Amino acid sequence: MTMMNKPVGIIGTGSFLPDNVVTNFDLEKMVDTNDQWIRERTGIEERRIAPEGMNTSYMATEAAKKAMQMANVSAEDIDMIIFATLTPDMIIPSAACVLQANLGAKNAAAYDLQAACSGFVYGLITAASYIGSGIYKKVLVVGAEILSRRVNWNDRGTCILFGDGAGAAVVSEVPEGYGIKGIDMGADGTGGSALCIPAGGTAVVANDQRVEEGLTFIHMDGPEVYKFAVKTMGRTVLKSLERADMELNELDYFIPHQANIRIIDSAAKRLHLPMEKVFVNLHKYGNTSAASVAIALDEANREGRFKRGDNVAFAGFGAGLTWASLVLKWY
Repeated sequence: MTMMNKPVGIIGTGSFLPDNVVTNFDLEKMVDTNDQWIRERTGIEERRIAPEGMNTSYMATEAAKKAMQMANVSAEDIDMIIFATLTPDMIIPSAACVLQANLGAKNAAAYDLQAACSGFVYGLITAASYIGSGIYKKVLVVGAEILSRRVNWNDRGTCILFGDGAGAAVVSEVPEGYGIKGIDMGADGTGGSALCIPAGGTAVVANDQRVEEGLTFIHMDGPEVYKFAVKTMGRTVLKSLERADMELNELDYFIPHQANIRIIDSAAKRLHLPMEKVFVNLHKYGNTSAASVAIALDEANREGRFKRGDNVAFAGFGAGLTWASLVLKWY
């Protein structure tokens, strides 16, 4: 059973990473941590940090241009922009509208989607739904974050994990037999406090005192999030495979959210996948939230990791708590 009325797939990918690299050794000078500890527990060796003056929308624009170039579509061809982020340039206008203006995509509807680290996969599924129902033809899905401005650089539990970057994909109808075959999305709002930024919304307004107290930064219950991720990542892919009417042994490649190498290993084992069929760039970029799967997809695509007809799974999990996955036959 295919999940879509029309075959919908990805026809172009792009990504952008700031040049500025911060290594584990750099972090040793800032907080009480060390390279070995970080590598053994997370798999992260370095991350990219956006310089002052570079915004989320700028990185998204660069990634989007590359995806559109690969897809051979112009800005005017884009019907809709879905921008997954938890670090937009500002609250209003949306990052998607800033991106629309940057690209000159004057025919596109545009909005932001907030599902944290699951956001890009949520966005792909949403885009496919618009195209599958015949409402739109070409949808640009972007995941971009500047998490370095949302972490407390004195908190060794979180500042070691996150990085900045952007990724994009153009979603379109593809020939019969290709494209998205199965999806799964979900949320468990009861776990929301395990990963949150307490201040900055309307419940706790951001002011100098709240900044001083660290309430405008990411707060994370590491063990809780780890348990949730290990339980969720493999399970959501299995559900997408089931909906695609596909067996585990038919899966050719897996692009997981890049949060922690132990979580990725655990999901690979559950899916009976050797690590050479799992894409990992966590060691270079850390956790880039909504950009993570998007950047990994573009790198894997440009490195030729999968070919036409391969069955590829994507999966994300994150704050909310949320999760999402899809399985597609690559075109």
